[in-house]
Amino acid sequence: MGCKYSSRTTRTRPARRAVCLAAGALLLICGSTAARCQTPDQFYKARQLTMLVFTGPGSTYDIYARLLVRHLGKHIPGNPTFIVQNMVGAGGFKLVDYLYRIAPTDGSVMGTIGRGLPFEPMLGENPVNFDPLRFTWLGSMNRDTSLAMAWHAAKVKNFEDLQRYDLLVPGTGVGADSEIIPLAINSFAGTRFKIIEGYRDTSIAALAMERGELDGLAYWSWSSIVAAHPDWIRDKKVNLLFHTGANPISAVPDLPSVRNLVENLTDKKALELLLARETLGRPFLAPPAVPSDRAEVLRTAFAATLHDTEFQKDADQARLDTDLVTGAELDTVLRDSATAPQQVIDRLKQALGRN
Repeated sequence: MGCKYSSRTTRTRPARRAVCLAAGALLLICGSTAARCQTPDQFYKARQLTMLVFTGPGSTYDIYARLLVRHLGKHIPGNPTFIVQNMVGAGGFKLVDYLYRIAPTDGSVMGTIGRGLPFEPMLGENPVNFDPLRFTWLGSMNRDTSLAMAWHAAKVKNFEDLQRYDLLVPGTGVGADSEIIPLAINSFAGTRFKIIEGYRDTSIAALAMERGELDGLAYWSWSSIVAAHPDWIRDKKVNLLFHTGANPISAVPDLPSVRNLVENLTDKKALELLLARETLGRPFLAPPAVPSDRAEVLRTAFAATLHDTEFQKDADQARLDTDLVTGAELDTVLRDSATAPQQVIDRLKQALGRN
């Protein structure tokens, strides 16, 4: 459509041409990115949003994500709906790369990734070349503590046994917590986890442990165990070796924290840096450069959902532990970790074989 003026205008032809070009450029910008010219209410009204999960269907991360999206839409202006898609591969880096480089940045796509993946670049492992500080962090559904355990038939019965005998445990991909946590603890605490690579996720590995293919699990969250296998502890099917939290677990108050089983001060600090990921729990994020007003809407909706009575009822019925960590808190944890003393970072990288 052309740009028209009254015949009585006093503008010169070059001036009119400049005005037309400016108007055309503005229309082109808003035409090519029309969604970005909308308010959050307009953009999200009746829209279908996508939630991506880095693990397979039925995994704990998948269960948490599906619980979230059942309630999240009603807290977003316009009441959008969600579809959940599983994007499995490369220990979660496939999804990280997609969100960082390929996914739309308009606020219509978000996802959940392993809590350890954002720390990988600062520890020298960055196969998809991403900057975790650029993501739009929405929040986490809990702060998690993980456990190490041996199947009841295994030779290892306690922490001291773990320092004497090998324990076959699963690895679920380069950079995955299941691989780097036991590797570091071997260095800091003299344990003898032996990592068997190639498992898709820890849920699959748990079944392998029950079948006798593995001796135990070196690092699986307390919330996952309670949600997926409450009978393990109730029926003494596993020997608990330690937990990784800063505070005791009320259900197993006598279980030691590995943080207290490491003696060297630098090693302690390095282990604390490694375990900072547990504050991230079940993190949710959107791509970089999401418009600030939509990012704020998504963060606010995320927090409101975690406080929603119906959401809490569903979480309790599914035996899912929830505890809101805000997007701002996630940003702070990641920025603080990125500025840790170099001596501590170097020791952690050494423990991970990355120097």
